[in-house]
Amino acid sequence: MSGAAPPRGGAGLRPRAWPLWLSELVGTALLVAVGCSFVVLDFGARSPVAAALPDPGARRALTGFLFGSVGALLAVSPVGKVSGAHVNPVVTLAFWLTGHMKARVAAGYAGAQLAGGILGALALRAWGGMGASVAYGATAPGAAGPWAALAGETAATFCLVAGLFLFLGRPRLRRFTPALFPFLYAAMVWLEAPLSGTSTNPARSLGPGLVAGAMGGWWIYWVGPFLGTLAAVGLRTAPWARSLELRVAKVFHFQHDRFGVFAHAAADPALARRRARRSAAR
Repeated sequence: MSGAAPPRGGAGLRPRAWPLWLSELVGTALLVAVGCSFVVLDFGARSPVAAALPDPGARRALTGFLFGSVGALLAVSPVGKVSGAHVNPVVTLAFWLTGHMKARVAAGYAGAQLAGGILGALALRAWGGMGASVAYGATAPGAAGPWAALAGETAATFCLVAGLFLFLGRPRLRRFTPALFPFLYAAMVWLEAPLSGTSTNPARSLGPGLVAGAMGGWWIYWVGPFLGTLAAVGLRTAPWARSLELRVAKVFHFQHDRFGVFAHAAADPALARRRARRSAAR
């Protein structure tokens, strides 16, 4: 972790959020472009990985590990240093619901992430026919149908957000948070991908879906992650979770706040009251 940097702007001035929004746009674009490239490489037509590893379950686990590794690398990269590397609207939603982000900043994050997902998916066209054969990594309900896909997305997103809370809320685990993603996604994609494709991220589904023209069941990848996030936030009222203490809306580089956005949120009286009410409820 890098040392703390003094926030820009004087007391009472609104901090600059646009550099963080730009960081989230770039980070989400990279997540989709690189992460979905692994989907194409592992499952696309004439895939060399399929020839070397014919078992679909093993390839799902490998793809999930590689996709999660992209998220982990983004967390420790300059993207994570500037904006916290949410790269997912539901991660931002979770931080906002727990009183760690102001609504204006969170809304900008979500908009940047959705735009980044589309930009990243445009780059997937470079895969040509191989990418088109798997709709550039677009997610779609499996053979079990839309309701099973909705349940799968809800459960997978719950695991993601609850895992983040567990790691970020424990001082001994906090610095290892990025290492959670490769292993978590390896397990989730292996188990859940036959139901929904294991998105857990509306931006990750929106981009490839638009580029491939494969928007069937699009609502699942909004409703499921939203419900999973609400369930994980609600779980913080459980007795075992009362000791978890989220400090800042970041996945890594916790002390870095060059533009004063996170410090501004921490000092905001309205957010402080929301955190106090949630603590009292627990």
